[in-house]
Amino acid sequence: MEGPFALTLRTGNADRLYCLNAEAERQGLHRGMSWSDARAFCPDLLSAPARPDLDARFLSALHRWATRYCPWVARDGEDALVLDVTGSTHLWGGEAAMLGDMRDRAARAGLTLRLGCGPTRTAAGAVARYGEGPDDDPRQLPVAALRPDPDIVVALQRSGLRTIADLAGTPRAPLARRFGPELLTRLDQALGHHPDPIAPEADPPRYGLRMSLPEPIGLVEDVMGVTARLLDPLCDRLKAHEMGARKLTLTLRRVDRGSQQVELRLAAPMRDAQRILPLFERGVGEVEAGFGIDQVRLEATLVEPLPVRQTGLSAARSAPDRLDDLITRIGTRIGLENVQRFLPADSHIPERAFVIAPAAFTAPGGGWSCPRPRPLRLFPPEPVAGSGSHPPARLRWRRMSLTTARATGPERIAPEWWLEDEGWRSGLRDYWKVDTREGRRLWLFHTPQDPGWFVQGEFA
Repeated sequence: MEGPFALTLRTGNADRLYCLNAEAERQGLHRGMSWSDARAFCPDLLSAPARPDLDARFLSALHRWATRYCPWVARDGEDALVLDVTGSTHLWGGEAAMLGDMRDRAARAGLTLRLGCGPTRTAAGAVARYGEGPDDDPRQLPVAALRPDPDIVVALQRSGLRTIADLAGTPRAPLARRFGPELLTRLDQALGHHPDPIAPEADPPRYGLRMSLPEPIGLVEDVMGVTARLLDPLCDRLKAHEMGARKLTLTLRRVDRGSQQVELRLAAPMRDAQRILPLFERGVGEVEAGFGIDQVRLEATLVEPLPVRQTGLSAARSAPDRLDDLITRIGTRIGLENVQRFLPADSHIPERAFVIAPAAFTAPGGGWSCPRPRPLRLFPPEPVAGSGSHPPARLRWRRMSLTTARATGPERIAPEWWLEDEGWRSGLRDYWKVDTREGRRLWLFHTPQDPGWFVQGEFA
């Protein structure tokens, strides 16, 4: 993008610059600067809200790409990676050739990298962030390249210590007393006098198992037996990481190299093999085995955290577990999205006091908070004959003649003016609970601005 541009992130109660392009930095702007001050310095500054979550996802993808150069790759802060290329540079023709290959491949993807090379991770990071080239001498960089606290940087600059070389030529005892030992440790790491190891990130666990069979199988009982043998160690691995499976994929490879998949979507995270195994029966029964199945693979393709919980004295399953199993069984037939539940909604309008959501992807909500009782059945308003502000003594509804025995109310409900609703354009409604002599318990409302009576619900 041409011209100054920056990403902003809300910190506290103010928007601050989170990331800038080169043109914005040339205008004197810097990261952490408030948005109002930045606009005062640079009126032409364009901005967009920052998304740190997307930055972290992109850095994870870049982490995987960097392992093509060496296996020891780790994150260095929120915006950088550090690689231990010891023993790997000769595969690329030297450090310069490796850095050049990184730069060229990133450029083809539309990325611009700031690269640095040094004896330690601190030195390489200082060169990448503050140097002009990847082979700059760390001693000539500013003291901010050591990344101490901003207050320490200001104090060092006021003392005349502006570069790492100035800091290295100063007696260490006064520096340690005034700024603490951490500054000297960072200095030694930048100069290569102190070890600065790189701890690569561990690969995320994979929840998948495979079994190759000496003889092809085709019976449902045999396939379920193999699935049970794979499911037990898979659930043990999930338990070790305190995770639960939400989606399981069973891949059955036939001897003719064709394969079929049985996908099981669970209503809640599970890692109990005895509960999961029967849920595969329907899908396995529909598999066409052909001349036989010689390989079975079971993988948890979607997992969620499932902490260990205290169990009761009874071995019987709890009611939520049985409900989750029921939802899963029904969901395998009609789809989990079609098994729905009612949830409370924050609205005083009767029609909007609830929402319908898939039961497998939502938690049960709390009870409805209503100062007055609500009918069990709710339907669109149906007009009835009547006049005045009190319920009529006799009314005819759905071809039934009813006589009012008791009326409780009114409860006035005003429309939500900020929402467009054709049904509530008439304005206020005064609701009454009417008990009839014939046994019907109706929910009537009266519209005072346009007099009329309507039935909208029926109590049990």
